[in-house]
Amino acid sequence: MWLGVWLAVLGLAVGAMIGLYVPVLLPMAYARYTSVAVLAALDSVFGGIKAGMEDKFDNKVFISGFFSNALLAAGLAFIGERLGIELYLAAVVAFGVRLFQNLAIIRRHLLKR
Repeated sequence: MWLGVWLAVLGLAVGAMIGLYVPVLLPMAYARYTSVAVLAALDSVFGGIKAGMEDKFDNKVFISGFFSNALLAAGLAFIGERLGIELYLAAVVAFGVRLFQNLAIIRRHLLKR
């Protein structure tokens, strides 16, 4: 269990380092899509870490959740952009709340050890 958790944390750290040092500039038109994609990915990673700590991790659930969350968030951003409504904020709020909840649960697991 802990090997998977540490691999997820290591992968997240390596991905963040690559993202910080690779000079890729995205157009501002894609800022909303990028923000919800990053939040969807972080939500999936933190959810996976939480599930790993609770011995409930399942690859199928993780992969399907990762892609379905990303597609739903991108779909909300796209539809909102077409309608002139900031629908991507719904994904930002939902993923933000889940991120903080998962982080709090992970923190409690680590403090109990």
